[in-house]
This record gives sequence, structure tokens and C-alpha cells, in this order.
Amino acid sequence: MSRVFLGLGSNVGDRWKLLRDAVGSLPDVVAVSPVYETDPVGGPAGQSPYLNCVVELSTALPPRRLLGICHRLESAADRVRTERFGPRTLDVDILLVADVEVHEPDLEIPHPRLRERRFVLEPLRDLAPELVTEDLDRLGRGVRRAGTI
Repeated sequence: MSRVFLGLGSNVGDRWKLLRDAVGSLPDVVAVSPVYETDPVGGPAGQSPYLNCVVELSTALPPRRLLGICHRLESAADRVRTERFGPRTLDVDILLVADVEVHEPDLEIPHPRLRERRFVLEPLRDLAPELVTEDLDRLGRGVRRAGTI
């Protein structure tokens, strides 16, 4: 079994429902972080705030199968990929898979921007403080605890 962390975010539609449905559809869930409301990072101006959380799994699924699950969850939420860093109903990213590293065109583990994103590190720290050594204040503000799923 591997310790896996997924990052989930939504800024279109019923954000709470989309996150709850996605978390409820995941296998092998061990824990879910609090949900944070965050300002958009990158992408077009005028986007709505995101709701973000991190989910911890304990699973034997290999990274490629996890990626398939992430894509199925996004499809079930009617995610449309039109613009990089654009608004989305649901974004599900593999952040970490134990000590595994993958460097493929469509799959990077650990997530390549993990250490640059407070909206991921803040909820990850809630679940696994030993994995977050960054000074989060250097990554700016704009991250507010919004509740739980």
C-alpha cells in the first residue's frame, strides 16, 4: 500500500457539491483536509475563487491507474479543458505517491508545481505536516479556511 495525496479544486458551478462528489467517488480514502477558498493563480483575469482540498489515500493502485481515476472524476464533473489555468468545474491532481517519481509527458510525480502553491501546501500540511517544510508566508496570502467536506 502506498500513501497517496491528491489535490482537488473547483471554481465553477456548485463547488462544494463537486468536491464532495469527487471525494465520495475516490477509493481508499484515509483522510480529507479542510477546504480552503483561494484566489486563482495564473490563467485569465476575472475568475471566481477556488475551493481546494487535499485527499489522502492508502492504495495499491499504480500512478497510471490513479491518473485514470482523476480524469474520470473530472469528466464526471463535465470538466472542459479550453484554457491553461482557466476556470474549471473540477481539477484533480496527483501530488505525491509515497516515494515514487514519474517523469512522463502526461504524468509528473511529485506534482511539478507542488512546492510553489500555497493552496496545495496549506491543506497538505493539515494531513501530513512532516511533508511541508516550506515557509508558506513567502508564497503569499489569499488562502482562507472555508470549512470541511
